[in-house]
This record gives sequence, structure tokens and C-alpha cells, in this order.
Amino acid sequence: MDPESEEKPCCNLSKKVKIGLGILCVLVVVAIVVVVVVVVLKLGQAHTHKEWNGTGTTPHFSDIILGRCYTYTQIEQPELSQKDCQEIVKAFQNAFLSKDPCSSREKDYQPLLNLTSQTIPCGKVVFWSKAGELAHQYTRVQREMFTLEDTLLGYMADGLSWCGDAGSSDMNYQSCPHPRKDCRNNTVSVFWDTVSKRFAKSACGTVQVVLNGSYSNTFDKNSTFGRVEIYNLRPEKVPTLQAWVMRDLEGLPSHTCSSSLINDLKLILEERKIAFTCQDDYRPLRLLQCVRNPEHQSCRSVM
Repeated sequence: MDPESEEKPCCNLSKKVKIGLGILCVLVVVAIVVVVVVVVLKLGQAHTHKEWNGTGTTPHFSDIILGRCYTYTQIEQPELSQKDCQEIVKAFQNAFLSKDPCSSREKDYQPLLNLTSQTIPCGKVVFWSKAGELAHQYTRVQREMFTLEDTLLGYMADGLSWCGDAGSSDMNYQSCPHPRKDCRNNTVSVFWDTVSKRFAKSACGTVQVVLNGSYSNTFDKNSTFGRVEIYNLRPEKVPTLQAWVMRDLEGLPSHTCSSSLINDLKLILEERKIAFTCQDDYRPLRLLQCVRNPEHQSCRSVM
């Protein structure tokens, strides 16, 4: 018998079977196409974020805060070397990923705060309002002094932007809510209010605040200092707040310690049973200003 003739019965499928197999193949192809289309659509939706008026998440955000965490805990403040930076970064991301960036809450950041607890020595806290650059120059020289940005969390987040979206597990690198144009309860504003509140509550001894006397609103009740920090100082721990009102070398003095705005600050503190002292153009800070502009006329008597 011809070997080829033995294989023919196996291939002699009926017309109906062939049609059935053809229909089955078509259905399988259609099903695959549908699945692919659904997956593509879902992926497309996952990467479509709402557009806001603020700056988007800082590129390489997670890498930056991880690197800063290691730098701070291993080099800047080695007494915090046991902090788990990987867990800290995870808690930071969990505070805002997959959440509405305009509905951020203080409790979202609570796990992050629990991982980054830090004790600041009494009498070493420096607040600031509209004078951040000068305040930070001062604490870089006076290493034992701390602004919020000299703490672990402040150091990690300083100058960065971040947000997510309720419909996505990704960060929004295109845009984030603007505090005035979009919403106040955005991820960044709530973060700074939360950590500022903790910073003020933990302060003890005499504390300082650097204010810019060249601004028309030297003491701004709507600033983080005016809204959050002064109302979270604990009178039983902080007996005195000392203000340093600094005039820009190139600017006209709008306010001094005797101005009505500074008196408003004094009244708030007195109501909270915290003593208030004030000094215009505090000499150590003025020296820092003059280092950058030594030929300025007002620096001749200081230097």
C-alpha cells in the first residue's frame, strides 16, 4: 500500500468541520484583537493625567529624595544613620500616589512623619518668612542651628514638586495643582503645613525668626509662619520668640521692629503667653549679607 494513501483519510475533513474550524479561528483572532485593544486603552488611560496650573513632579523625584535621605542620615547627621531610607521613600510616595492631588490630608503623611522623627536641641530652632536664603546661609555657618529645611524631611523635599492622580499609580510629571489657581489642599502645600506644624510643636527654649524688613508684608499672617508655626509653638516649652528684622542691602526698609505689623506678631505671641523680643539688622546676619556685597556703603561700619 502507498504510504501517502494511508495519510489521506486523516486529512479528509468534512466541509462542515472545515467551516467550523474557520469560524473558530476567526473568533479566536477577534478575541485576541479585542483583548489587545482593551489593554492598550487601559494603558492609555493610566497615563492620562488631569492638567493643572502648577509645575509637575520633579523628574527623578524618587531617586532624588532617596539620595538626599542617604546624604542626610549618613553624612550630615550620622546620628540618624539607622533610619531606613528605602521605607521612608516608600512612605513618601504612598502619601500621594493614586490619590486626588487636591484632597491631600495631614494623615496621609503621618506614616512618613513616624519614620522621620528627629530631636532638635532646645534653643536651636530658626523660623523664617520671606527670608529663606538668608536664614539658610546662617544655619550653614551656625551648624548647630536648624531651619525646617535643615531637618531630615525638609532637607529631602526642599525645592521639589510632586503629585499623583486618583486614577493612576504613576506620578504626574506634566503638571500639579497650583495652591492659588487650583486648590489649597494640594499634596505639596499640605506636606509643608504638616511638617511645619510638627517642627513648631517640637521646638523648645528660645526660638528665632528671620523676617524681611524690605517687604511691605514683613509679617504675613497668611504665610506658613503666620498661619501654622506661631500657633503651634507650645508656651510651656517655648518661653520667648526673638525676631530678627533684616533689611535687604539694596532695598528700602519697609518695616522695623517698631512697625505696626511687627506689633501684630507681638500681640499674637502675648496672647499665647510667649514673650517677644525684636532686633533690627541682627549683626551676624548683616555680616553674611556683607560677605556677598562687601563694598556696599552700609557694610563699612559692620565689617
